[in-house]
Amino acid sequence: MSKFERLDESNAPAAAVPLIEKSKAAFGRLPGLHAVMAQAPSLLDGYQVLHRLFAEETSFDADEKTVVWQSINVYHQCHYCVPAHTGIAKMMKVDDQITNALRDETPLPTDKLEALRTFTLKMADSRGNPTEADLNAFYAAGYGERQVLEIVLGLAQKVMSNYTNHLAETPVDAPMQQFAWTPKADR
Repeated sequence: MSKFERLDESNAPAAAVPLIEKSKAAFGRLPGLHAVMAQAPSLLDGYQVLHRLFAEETSFDADEKTVVWQSINVYHQCHYCVPAHTGIAKMMKVDDQITNALRDETPLPTDKLEALRTFTLKMADSRGNPTEADLNAFYAAGYGERQVLEIVLGLAQKVMSNYTNHLAETPVDAPMQQFAWTPKADR
């Protein structure tokens, strides 16, 4: 049972109604996360903006976006976002080998993607204070300063969703329940 109320157009603050409509237009339904965030329209608005910026305006391809998102989701053990981003990865035509490696915390199929996951996790774990060696390893894999900063954007977006889902115990949406996930430590 969710700890936080999920709102829709009928009971959300007026400022959240256009944001709810935007979510429904984008997903064909109101995701549970967005229904929880609707209690704080500024949070839902910020989340939608960061999601759009990360999804549409970063230099990462679909595989790389999935690596950043899912690395953070798994790191934060988000029961809601790991299944959601598994479904999103399928829609983005990301190879299941990548998705499964991220969910299972096993090696990714390329060294470059593994370097992206490693650096993303270093950023999360160090709270944005990677070592010079961490940065150099990331650069040696073919990434640059732009991608370091884009990971900061992805982290900001995922902190908003992962923390909200932890607090609210947001139930996994029906279409994503087929991708249910348990953290490795709990298996």
